[in-house]
Amino acid sequence: MKLSNPGTVPVYTVSGASTARPLPDWLARRRKRSLKNDPEYQNRVELLQDFEFEEASNCIRVSEDGDWAMSTGTYKPQIHVHNLPQLSLSFARHTTSLNHSFVLLSRDYSKSLHLQIDRKLEFHTPMGCHYEVRLPRYGRDLIYDRLSTEALVPSVGLDADGKGEVFRMNLELGRFMRSYQVDVGGDDPLTGGGLQGGVNVGSVNVAAIAEQSHNLLAFGTSIGTIEFWDPRSKSRVALLAGNEGEVTALDFSISGLSLATGSSTGMMQIFDMRRPIPLLKKDHGYGFPVKKLIHMTTASQEKKIMSSDKRIIKIWDEANGDPWTSVEPVVDINDVAWCKDTGMILTANEGKQQHAFFVPQLGPAPKWCAFLDNLVEEMAEESRTETYDNYKFLTLPELKQLSLAHLVGKTNLLRPYMHGYFVASKLYDQARLITNPYMFEEERMKRVKEKVEKERSSRIRGSKKVKVNQNVVDRLLKKQQNRDKVDTNAGILGDERFKALFEDPEFQVDENSREFQALNPSTYIDQNADPNAPTRYQAQDSEDESSSAEESIDEITGEPKPREDVVMRVSSTQNRGGRIRDTALGSRQHKNNRERTQRREVVGDQQVTFTPDRRKERQEEEAQPAQQRPRGNRRSASSNTFRRM
Repeated sequence: MKLSNPGTVPVYTVSGASTARPLPDWLARRRKRSLKNDPEYQNRVELLQDFEFEEASNCIRVSEDGDWAMSTGTYKPQIHVHNLPQLSLSFARHTTSLNHSFVLLSRDYSKSLHLQIDRKLEFHTPMGCHYEVRLPRYGRDLIYDRLSTEALVPSVGLDADGKGEVFRMNLELGRFMRSYQVDVGGDDPLTGGGLQGGVNVGSVNVAAIAEQSHNLLAFGTSIGTIEFWDPRSKSRVALLAGNEGEVTALDFSISGLSLATGSSTGMMQIFDMRRPIPLLKKDHGYGFPVKKLIHMTTASQEKKIMSSDKRIIKIWDEANGDPWTSVEPVVDINDVAWCKDTGMILTANEGKQQHAFFVPQLGPAPKWCAFLDNLVEEMAEESRTETYDNYKFLTLPELKQLSLAHLVGKTNLLRPYMHGYFVASKLYDQARLITNPYMFEEERMKRVKEKVEKERSSRIRGSKKVKVNQNVVDRLLKKQQNRDKVDTNAGILGDERFKALFEDPEFQVDENSREFQALNPSTYIDQNADPNAPTRYQAQDSEDESSSAEESIDEITGEPKPREDVVMRVSSTQNRGGRIRDTALGSRQHKNNRERTQRREVVGDQQVTFTPDRRKERQEEEAQPAQQRPRGNRRSASSNTFRRM
């Protein structure tokens, strides 16, 4: 068991060969001793015993009860029936001719109808071939209408009226009924028409029935048309044209309202039964005829469609056609069967071993192999190495940058591939370290940066942009920073009644108002100083003051106003209202009239004022000699004898 398609929707190959042509039996027996060291052989899971044919398999079906799987193959032509709960082959039966297609008539394997390539219909029971009947012309497909107990066989060639035929074998009466006549181009010589046909004769290629809904029949032809027949009135009710190439695959959904079609050019279309225009067109991508279409429903109730040609199996979305997952075996695919309501897909292919694929997201493992769920969980936990994990792909310019171009063609450490070379990882690391000695430090800084970015991304930050009151929104969201998830519509942010609070400018909150500051005393308001405001409410720093003074211009003269310096005055009642001599605060020489005014206005214990002075007045004051105050009887340090000397 291995992972075939790693990605968002992984696909596991449960059984099937990993090579297109397996080893012969005599060579496999010789190498049996060496297989014990083969990891692929050691990790193999044999899901079904003898789930293989001697050469190839043609067709496979899973019974309605989900307990039996029947498949046909060659060489020699034979039928295999597997008992799924027992995981083993129940019996194998040989036939006289190859099988083209077959259907299970009962809920289990006990009754089956087989269309052989030699124009025979064979009825099989557990005892063997019960009865066989020969068809007038070669059949292309086989379906069973349970309501009328009729086996319908689309065939190749024209009848006497120049129409294609769908043979009706009534199993209750045991005879052929009147055939459905389908238009396949008539006796057009360009198509090689004729009674028994030629190389390019028209034919009815495929048939489908909406068994679980309206029971309408659909027949796809070689001229690209689809005819719908009502089995009750035995008449054609509609014709759908416009398909590219021949119609090779048809499938109704469970509801009967959706029809998926596939053509020989690989184009697929989805039609609604209520309109003739396709809802979706999709190219399978490889240009091979589409062999199988199946409507599927995942475990999460998503509607998907599985399509298959001989190269690949794809599962895509029914609504928009987006690819969901795919798996590409190493051998050509002949038929595909899906175990309903599970994630198991079985195939009939050209290789010796038949394939079984498991898609966990499509559904759980079937009840007869429930252990696959545990194996998938264990494999998901294991670390996987990618292809060419020990090599680094480099182009020739990159080799020259690492000074490795001289090794081209001289060593096995460089393996040419397409437009570059695969270089051994050890050699690449050594060469990069030599060319860049600081690589380790750069790598370390890179990892530190990634770790920091990862921690930053883990922090939840909520943001919401509004027209008005953005600060209010930011403060409300900041309160949720400790939560696992920030809800941008919590509280008044998502209430329609407060919608105008964040859109109408009339509801703008003035955070500089006295009312807002009284209600929110701890809120920090980032506001710009107003130069026209009174000095008792705000003050300026020295840098702001100098810049504002330099930029001020007189409105009358148009000249710049002189810069006003801020001088700090300190007065106290301890000095009887006089000025304290403190030169550490700067020069504090003032006019006498200003001092007297200050002495008369002193009230209280201490008063500090900031009064701006003009530069011109300050210069005049500095030019005047400083007046000495009488010291009286108090001794001052300035009267020191050594200072006077």
